[in-house]
Amino acid sequence: MRKIRIGVIGMGGMGYAHCKDVIALEQTELTCISSRDKEVVNKNAQEFGVKPFTDYKEMITSGLCDAVIIATPHWTHPEISVYAFENGLHVLAEKPIAVTVADADRMIKSAKDNNKIFSMMMQRRAEPRVKKALELVKKGYIGEIVRTLCIDSWFRTQAYYNSNIWRATWKGEGAGVLVNQAPHMIDVFLLLGGLPIEIETKTRTAYHDIEVENEVHALLGYKNGACGYYYVSTLEPIEGHHIEICGEKGKLVLDSQNLKFYKYEKSIPESIVSAEDMWETLKYEEVDISLDTDAMKGHIEVIRNFADSILNGEELITPGEEGLYSVEFYNACILSWKKNKSVKLPIDREEYNLLIDGLVKTSKPKKNVKIQRATDPKYRK
Repeated sequence: MRKIRIGVIGMGGMGYAHCKDVIALEQTELTCISSRDKEVVNKNAQEFGVKPFTDYKEMITSGLCDAVIIATPHWTHPEISVYAFENGLHVLAEKPIAVTVADADRMIKSAKDNNKIFSMMMQRRAEPRVKKALELVKKGYIGEIVRTLCIDSWFRTQAYYNSNIWRATWKGEGAGVLVNQAPHMIDVFLLLGGLPIEIETKTRTAYHDIEVENEVHALLGYKNGACGYYYVSTLEPIEGHHIEICGEKGKLVLDSQNLKFYKYEKSIPESIVSAEDMWETLKYEEVDISLDTDAMKGHIEVIRNFADSILNGEELITPGEEGLYSVEFYNACILSWKKNKSVKLPIDREEYNLLIDGLVKTSKPKKNVKIQRATDPKYRK
Protein backbone atom coordinates (compact mmCIF):
# COMPACT_ATOMS: atom_id res chain seq x y z
CA MET A 1 0.00 0.00 0.00
CA ARG A 2 1.06 3.59 -0.55
CA LYS A 3 2.49 5.25 2.53
CA ILE A 4 2.65 8.91 3.44
CA ARG A 5 6.27 9.96 3.88
CA ILE A 6 6.48 12.06 7.03
CA GLY A 7 9.20 14.30 8.40
CA VAL A 8 9.13 15.40 12.04
CA ILE A 9 10.35 18.90 12.93
CA GLY A 10 11.45 19.29 16.55
CA MET A 11 13.19 16.60 18.58
CA GLY A 12 12.00 17.39 22.08
CA GLY A 13 9.95 14.90 24.08
CA MET A 14 6.88 15.10 21.83
CA GLY A 15 8.76 15.11 18.54
CA TYR A 16 10.65 11.98 19.52
CA ALA A 17 7.40 10.28 20.60
CA HIS A 18 5.69 11.22 17.33
CA CYS A 19 8.54 9.58 15.41
CA LYS A 20 7.79 6.29 17.17
CA ASP A 21 4.09 6.57 16.33
CA VAL A 22 4.82 7.29 12.67
CA ILE A 23 7.01 4.19 12.48
CA ALA A 24 4.33 2.07 14.17
CA LEU A 25 1.59 2.90 11.64
CA GLU A 26 1.13 1.03 8.36
CA GLN A 27 -0.06 4.21 6.60
CA THR A 28 3.08 6.23 7.33
CA GLU A 29 6.82 6.13 6.82
CA LEU A 30 9.29 8.25 8.79
CA THR A 31 11.80 9.55 6.24
CA CYS A 32 13.54 12.52 7.91
CA ILE A 33 13.75 14.59 11.08
CA SER A 34 14.87 18.12 11.90
CA SER A 35 16.22 19.91 14.95
CA ARG A 36 18.52 22.86 15.53
CA ASP A 37 20.40 20.69 18.02
CA LYS A 38 22.87 18.85 15.78
CA GLU A 39 23.89 16.30 18.40
CA VAL A 40 20.30 15.36 19.24
CA VAL A 41 19.07 15.17 15.63
CA ASN A 42 22.03 13.03 14.55
CA LYS A 43 21.56 10.66 17.47
CA ASN A 44 17.82 10.27 16.79
CA ALA A 45 18.34 9.95 13.03
CA GLN A 46 20.75 7.08 13.62
CA GLU A 47 18.24 5.39 15.92
CA PHE A 48 15.37 5.70 13.44
CA GLY A 49 17.42 5.17 10.29
CA VAL A 50 16.39 8.44 8.64
CA LYS A 51 18.09 11.55 7.25
CA PRO A 52 18.78 14.37 9.75
CA PHE A 53 18.47 18.10 9.10
CA THR A 54 19.37 21.09 11.27
CA ASP A 55 17.42 23.46 8.99
CA TYR A 56 13.71 22.70 8.66
CA LYS A 57 13.54 24.58 5.35
CA GLU A 58 16.10 22.23 3.82
CA MET A 59 14.09 19.26 5.05
CA ILE A 60 10.81 20.62 3.68
CA THR A 61 12.32 21.23 0.22
CA SER A 62 14.36 18.00 0.18
CA GLY A 63 11.71 15.96 -1.60
CA LEU A 64 11.92 13.33 1.14
CA CYS A 65 8.48 13.89 2.66
CA ASP A 66 4.85 14.43 1.70
CA ALA A 67 3.88 15.86 5.08
CA VAL A 68 5.41 17.19 8.28
CA ILE A 69 4.59 16.95 11.96
CA ILE A 70 5.62 20.15 13.76
CA ALA A 71 6.67 19.70 17.40
CA THR A 72 8.68 22.86 17.99
CA PRO A 73 8.04 25.70 20.50
CA HIS A 74 4.66 27.39 19.99
CA TRP A 75 5.87 30.63 18.42
CA THR A 76 7.48 28.79 15.51
CA HIS A 77 4.41 26.82 14.36
CA PRO A 78 2.99 29.46 11.97
CA GLU A 79 6.27 30.20 10.17
CA ILE A 80 7.08 26.52 9.67
CA SER A 81 3.51 25.59 8.68
CA VAL A 82 3.20 28.33 6.07
CA TYR A 83 6.58 27.41 4.59
CA ALA A 84 5.50 23.77 4.38
CA PHE A 85 2.14 24.60 2.77
CA GLU A 86 3.79 26.89 0.23
CA ASN A 87 6.22 24.11 -0.67
CA GLY A 88 3.51 21.53 -1.24
CA LEU A 89 3.44 19.64 2.06
CA HIS A 90 0.58 18.74 4.36
CA VAL A 91 0.90 19.76 8.03
CA LEU A 92 0.07 18.28 11.42
CA ALA A 93 0.96 20.91 14.03
CA GLU A 94 1.32 20.35 17.76
CA LYS A 95 -0.96 22.28 20.06
CA PRO A 96 -1.54 25.13 20.19
CA ILE A 97 -1.38 25.78 16.47
CA ALA A 98 -0.26 29.35 17.20
CA VAL A 99 0.30 31.82 20.01
CA THR A 100 -1.87 34.56 18.50
CA VAL A 101 -5.14 34.56 16.59
CA ALA A 102 -3.55 36.59 13.80
CA ASP A 103 -0.95 33.86 13.25
CA ALA A 104 -3.63 31.16 13.40
CA ASP A 105 -5.60 33.06 10.74
CA ARG A 106 -2.48 33.10 8.56
CA MET A 107 -1.93 29.34 8.88
CA ILE A 108 -5.53 28.52 8.01
CA LYS A 109 -5.45 30.81 4.97
CA SER A 110 -2.19 29.32 3.71
CA ALA A 111 -3.53 25.75 3.97
CA LYS A 112 -6.62 26.72 1.97
CA ASP A 113 -4.69 28.77 -0.59
CA ASN A 114 -2.32 25.85 -1.24
CA ASN A 115 -5.03 23.16 -1.04
CA LYS A 116 -3.22 21.17 1.64
CA ILE A 117 -4.40 19.08 4.59
CA PHE A 118 -4.00 20.91 7.90
CA SER A 119 -4.44 18.98 11.14
CA MET A 120 -3.55 19.66 14.77
CA MET A 121 -2.46 17.46 17.64
CA MET A 122 -5.52 17.65 19.86
CA GLN A 123 -5.50 13.97 20.80
CA ARG A 124 -8.24 14.30 23.42
CA ARG A 125 -10.70 14.33 20.52
CA ALA A 126 -9.67 10.74 19.77
CA GLU A 127 -10.71 9.52 23.24
CA PRO A 128 -13.88 7.35 23.34
CA ARG A 129 -15.56 9.53 26.01
CA VAL A 130 -14.99 12.72 24.03
CA LYS A 131 -16.17 11.13 20.78
CA LYS A 132 -19.41 10.00 22.41
CA ALA A 133 -19.96 13.34 24.15
CA LEU A 134 -19.61 15.16 20.85
CA GLU A 135 -22.03 12.73 19.23
CA LEU A 136 -24.64 13.48 21.91
CA VAL A 137 -24.23 17.23 21.37
CA LYS A 138 -24.35 16.99 17.57
CA LYS A 139 -27.53 14.89 17.68
CA GLY A 140 -29.26 17.56 19.77
CA TYR A 141 -29.71 15.56 22.97
CA ILE A 142 -28.41 18.44 25.10
CA GLY A 143 -30.49 21.13 23.44
CA GLU A 144 -29.90 24.86 23.81
CA ILE A 145 -27.02 25.58 26.20
CA VAL A 146 -28.01 26.91 29.64
CA ARG A 147 -24.68 26.74 31.51
CA THR A 148 -21.13 25.47 31.03
CA LEU A 149 -18.29 24.58 33.37
CA CYS A 150 -14.71 23.48 32.86
CA ILE A 151 -12.18 22.81 35.63
CA ASP A 152 -8.77 21.62 34.45
CA SER A 153 -6.26 20.80 37.20
CA TRP A 154 -2.58 20.14 36.56
CA PHE A 155 0.60 19.94 38.64
CA ARG A 156 4.03 21.12 37.55
CA THR A 157 7.25 21.46 39.55
CA GLN A 158 9.83 24.21 39.29
CA ALA A 159 12.13 21.59 37.74
CA TYR A 160 9.63 21.26 34.90
CA TYR A 161 9.67 25.00 34.23
CA ASN A 162 13.47 25.01 34.45
CA SER A 163 13.78 22.17 31.91
CA ASN A 164 14.11 24.48 28.91
CA ILE A 165 14.80 28.16 28.19
CA TRP A 166 11.47 28.69 26.40
CA ARG A 167 9.15 27.34 29.08
CA ALA A 168 6.85 29.75 30.96
CA THR A 169 8.14 32.92 29.29
CA TRP A 170 6.38 35.46 27.11
CA LYS A 171 9.17 35.26 24.57
CA GLY A 172 9.36 31.47 24.54
CA GLU A 173 5.72 30.40 24.91
CA GLY A 174 3.55 33.50 24.73
CA ALA A 175 1.84 32.70 28.06
CA GLY A 176 1.87 30.06 30.81
CA VAL A 177 -0.71 27.42 31.65
CA LEU A 178 -3.16 28.87 29.11
CA VAL A 179 -0.90 28.17 26.15
CA ASN A 180 0.81 25.00 27.38
CA GLN A 181 -1.40 22.70 29.46
CA ALA A 182 -4.82 24.26 28.86
CA PRO A 183 -5.37 23.96 25.07
CA HIS A 184 -6.40 20.30 25.15
CA MET A 185 -9.35 20.75 27.48
CA ILE A 186 -10.17 24.20 26.11
CA ASP A 187 -10.54 22.44 22.76
CA VAL A 188 -12.88 19.79 24.17
CA PHE A 189 -14.82 22.36 26.21
CA LEU A 190 -15.43 24.57 23.17
CA LEU A 191 -16.19 21.57 20.99
CA LEU A 192 -19.05 20.62 23.32
CA GLY A 193 -20.27 23.99 24.58
CA GLY A 194 -19.33 26.37 21.80
CA LEU A 195 -17.24 29.53 21.80
CA PRO A 196 -18.46 32.25 24.20
CA ILE A 197 -18.88 35.80 22.97
CA GLU A 198 -17.56 37.46 26.14
CA ILE A 199 -14.84 36.60 28.67
CA GLU A 200 -13.77 38.22 31.93
CA THR A 201 -10.59 36.78 33.45
CA LYS A 202 -8.56 36.86 36.65
CA THR A 203 -5.15 35.18 37.04
CA ARG A 204 -2.25 34.81 39.42
CA THR A 205 1.23 33.33 39.54
CA ALA A 206 1.70 31.40 42.77
CA TYR A 207 4.55 29.21 44.14
CA HIS A 208 6.44 28.90 40.84
CA ASP A 209 9.24 31.29 39.87
CA ILE A 210 7.96 32.12 36.36
CA GLU A 211 6.97 35.33 34.56
CA VAL A 212 3.62 34.10 33.23
CA GLU A 213 0.35 32.84 34.72
CA ASN A 214 -0.10 29.46 36.40
CA GLU A 215 -3.72 29.91 37.54
CA VAL A 216 -6.68 31.30 35.60
CA HIS A 217 -10.38 31.65 36.27
CA ALA A 218 -12.83 33.20 33.83
CA LEU A 219 -16.51 34.08 33.60
CA LEU A 220 -18.04 33.34 30.21
CA GLY A 221 -21.04 34.75 28.39
CA TYR A 222 -22.72 33.12 25.39
CA LYS A 223 -24.76 34.50 22.50
CA ASN A 224 -28.03 33.08 23.83
CA GLY A 225 -27.48 34.62 27.28
CA ALA A 226 -26.12 31.45 28.89
CA CYS A 227 -23.20 31.72 31.32
CA GLY A 228 -20.14 29.62 32.04
CA TYR A 229 -17.09 29.26 34.26
CA TYR A 230 -13.56 28.17 33.34
CA TYR A 231 -10.61 27.33 35.62
CA VAL A 232 -7.13 25.96 34.97
CA SER A 233 -3.90 25.80 36.99
CA THR A 234 -0.64 23.87 37.44
CA LEU A 235 -0.96 24.00 41.23
CA GLU A 236 -3.02 20.91 42.10
CA PRO A 237 -1.36 17.52 42.75
CA ILE A 238 -4.63 15.67 42.15
CA GLU A 239 -4.78 16.23 38.41
CA GLY A 240 -7.87 15.90 36.28
CA HIS A 241 -10.60 17.68 34.40
CA HIS A 242 -14.33 18.15 34.89
CA ILE A 243 -16.68 19.53 32.23
CA GLU A 244 -20.42 20.15 32.53
CA ILE A 245 -22.59 21.15 29.59
CA CYS A 246 -26.10 21.90 30.83
CA GLY A 247 -28.77 22.26 28.18
CA GLU A 248 -32.53 22.64 27.99
CA LYS A 249 -32.98 18.92 27.24
CA GLY A 250 -30.23 17.31 29.30
CA LYS A 251 -26.90 17.54 31.07
CA LEU A 252 -23.53 16.17 30.02
CA VAL A 253 -20.78 15.52 32.58
CA LEU A 254 -17.32 14.59 31.33
CA ASP A 255 -14.37 14.04 33.63
CA SER A 256 -11.04 12.23 33.63
CA GLN A 257 -12.69 8.84 34.18
CA ASN A 258 -16.35 9.00 33.18
CA LEU A 259 -18.96 10.33 30.80
CA LYS A 260 -22.51 10.74 32.11
CA PHE A 261 -25.60 11.99 30.31
CA TYR A 262 -28.82 12.94 32.09
CA LYS A 263 -31.93 13.19 29.93
CA TYR A 264 -34.80 15.39 31.13
CA GLU A 265 -38.39 14.18 30.87
CA LYS A 266 -39.33 17.57 29.41
CA SER A 267 -37.28 20.52 28.31
CA ILE A 268 -36.53 23.10 31.00
CA PRO A 269 -38.73 25.85 29.42
CA GLU A 270 -41.62 23.42 28.90
CA SER A 271 -41.41 22.10 32.47
CA ILE A 272 -41.32 25.59 33.96
CA VAL A 273 -44.47 26.82 32.20
CA SER A 274 -46.50 23.58 32.30
CA ALA A 275 -46.12 22.66 35.98
CA GLU A 276 -49.23 23.23 38.12
CA ASP A 277 -47.72 22.07 41.42
CA MET A 278 -45.52 24.82 42.85
CA TRP A 279 -43.01 22.19 44.13
CA GLU A 280 -43.00 20.01 41.02
CA THR A 281 -39.53 18.94 39.95
CA LEU A 282 -38.27 18.12 36.49
CA LYS A 283 -37.75 14.37 36.28
CA TYR A 284 -34.67 12.98 34.55
CA GLU A 285 -32.88 9.71 33.95
CA GLU A 286 -29.23 8.80 33.53
CA VAL A 287 -28.82 7.25 30.10
CA ASP A 288 -26.57 4.22 29.67
CA ILE A 289 -23.66 5.08 27.41
CA SER A 290 -21.64 2.58 25.42
CA LEU A 291 -18.11 3.50 24.37
CA ASP A 292 -15.92 2.05 21.64
CA THR A 293 -12.96 1.31 23.89
CA ASP A 294 -11.26 -0.93 21.32
CA ALA A 295 -10.72 1.88 18.82
CA MET A 296 -7.27 3.42 18.38
CA LYS A 297 -6.90 6.55 20.49
CA GLY A 298 -4.55 9.34 21.47
CA HIS A 299 -1.61 10.75 19.50
CA ILE A 300 -1.24 7.76 17.21
CA GLU A 301 -4.90 7.93 16.16
CA VAL A 302 -4.54 11.61 15.21
CA ILE A 303 -1.49 10.75 13.07
CA ARG A 304 -3.29 7.79 11.46
CA ASN A 305 -6.32 9.96 10.70
CA PHE A 306 -4.06 12.66 9.24
CA ALA A 307 -2.42 10.11 6.93
CA ASP A 308 -5.74 8.57 5.86
CA SER A 309 -7.13 12.02 5.19
CA ILE A 310 -4.27 12.56 2.73
CA LEU A 311 -4.52 9.06 1.25
CA ASN A 312 -8.27 8.47 1.18
CA GLY A 313 -10.02 11.74 1.97
CA GLU A 314 -11.03 10.59 5.47
CA GLU A 315 -12.67 13.36 7.50
CA LEU A 316 -10.22 14.92 9.94
CA ILE A 317 -10.80 14.37 13.64
CA THR A 318 -8.72 17.47 14.40
CA PRO A 319 -9.00 19.95 11.49
CA GLY A 320 -6.45 22.71 11.83
CA GLU A 321 -8.95 25.49 11.24
CA GLU A 322 -10.73 24.47 14.46
CA GLY A 323 -7.49 25.17 16.31
CA LEU A 324 -8.43 28.82 15.97
CA TYR A 325 -11.16 28.36 18.62
CA SER A 326 -8.79 27.58 21.50
CA VAL A 327 -6.34 30.30 20.43
CA GLU A 328 -9.22 32.80 20.33
CA PHE A 329 -10.29 31.66 23.79
CA TYR A 330 -6.94 31.93 25.55
CA ASN A 331 -6.01 35.14 23.73
CA ALA A 332 -9.26 36.60 25.05
CA CYS A 333 -8.41 35.40 28.57
CA ILE A 334 -4.99 37.07 28.41
CA LEU A 335 -6.39 40.27 26.91
CA SER A 336 -9.05 40.47 29.63
CA TRP A 337 -6.44 39.84 32.32
CA LYS A 338 -3.93 42.37 31.08
CA LYS A 339 -6.50 45.06 30.22
CA ASN A 340 -8.50 44.36 33.39
CA LYS A 341 -11.77 44.33 31.46
CA SER A 342 -14.34 42.04 29.94
CA VAL A 343 -13.59 41.39 26.26
CA LYS A 344 -15.78 40.46 23.32
CA LEU A 345 -15.02 37.61 20.92
CA PRO A 346 -13.73 37.52 18.25
CA ILE A 347 -11.02 39.72 19.69
CA ASP A 348 -9.34 42.62 17.93
CA ARG A 349 -6.27 41.08 16.26
CA GLU A 350 -4.31 44.33 16.22
CA GLU A 351 -5.02 45.05 19.89
CA TYR A 352 -3.79 41.60 20.88
CA ASN A 353 -0.67 41.81 18.73
CA LEU A 354 0.27 45.11 20.36
CA LEU A 355 -0.24 43.57 23.81
CA ILE A 356 1.76 40.41 23.19
CA ASP A 357 4.56 42.31 21.42
CA GLY A 358 4.96 44.47 24.52
CA LEU A 359 5.03 41.43 26.81
CA VAL A 360 7.62 39.70 24.65
CA LYS A 361 9.86 42.78 24.71
CA THR A 362 9.87 42.79 28.52
CA SER A 363 10.45 39.02 28.77
CA LYS A 364 13.63 38.23 30.71
CA PRO A 365 16.22 35.48 30.09
CA LYS A 366 15.72 32.48 32.36
CA LYS A 367 18.17 31.44 35.05
CA ASN A 368 18.86 27.99 36.53
CA VAL A 369 17.93 26.17 33.32
CA LYS A 370 18.66 22.44 33.33
CA ILE A 371 17.74 21.02 29.92
CA GLN A 372 15.57 17.88 30.04
CA ARG A 373 13.90 16.23 27.04
CA ALA A 374 11.13 13.89 28.13
CA THR A 375 7.43 13.35 27.51
CA ASP A 376 5.10 13.13 30.50
CA PRO A 377 4.38 9.35 30.68
CA LYS A 378 0.84 9.96 32.01
CA TYR A 379 -0.21 11.55 28.72
CA ARG A 380 1.40 9.15 26.26
CA LYS A 381 -1.36 6.55 26.60
